[in-house]
Amino acid sequence: MGAIIVIATSAGGLEPLLQIVAALPPTCRASVFVVQHIGANQSMLPDILGWRSRLPAAFAQHGEMIQHGRIYVAPPDHHMRLGFGAIWLDQGIKVHFARPAADPLFISAAETYGARVVGIVLSGANSDGAAGILAITAHGGLGLVQNLDEAEFPEMPRAALKLDHPEAPLTAGRLAERVAAHCANF
Repeated sequence: MGAIIVIATSAGGLEPLLQIVAALPPTCRASVFVVQHIGANQSMLPDILGWRSRLPAAFAQHGEMIQHGRIYVAPPDHHMRLGFGAIWLDQGIKVHFARPAADPLFISAAETYGARVVGIVLSGANSDGAAGILAITAHGGLGLVQNLDEAEFPEMPRAALKLDHPEAPLTAGRLAERVAAHCANF
């Protein structure tokens, strides 16, 4: 199995997310996991990502075995967590007023996969993802955040920067380049 890429997005984060997934090469051996704050609402995010990416995208299923070269999206009203080789979904308490939330995904990825994890926090209006980025970097993974000036709602990347000191904030274009380059190394 290759790298584990976990991405958090909320308000204003769809366009940067699309830039990132569009940059993933079809030979990417990473497994990509996306949490968008959608609550219990219906979402077409897997379809939208599938149209823009060369990797297949779908809502994650509870107990599903992780495969490389795929994009897994947290389904409405479920937290997504990673175990060794599998995805776990639950309807535990909301985290930062959200379910799905990024911190449960990021923390479980860090604890399970350590230095193989790349965490990305995009635009959003709360502090979700900050504790997760801290866990990722503490376990030797790479933490990336969207540039605060570019983020439509910079609260999520700002919170990650305050709690931890991941690499310098990057524009969506640079994030896409970094992730694509990271795919090439696995």
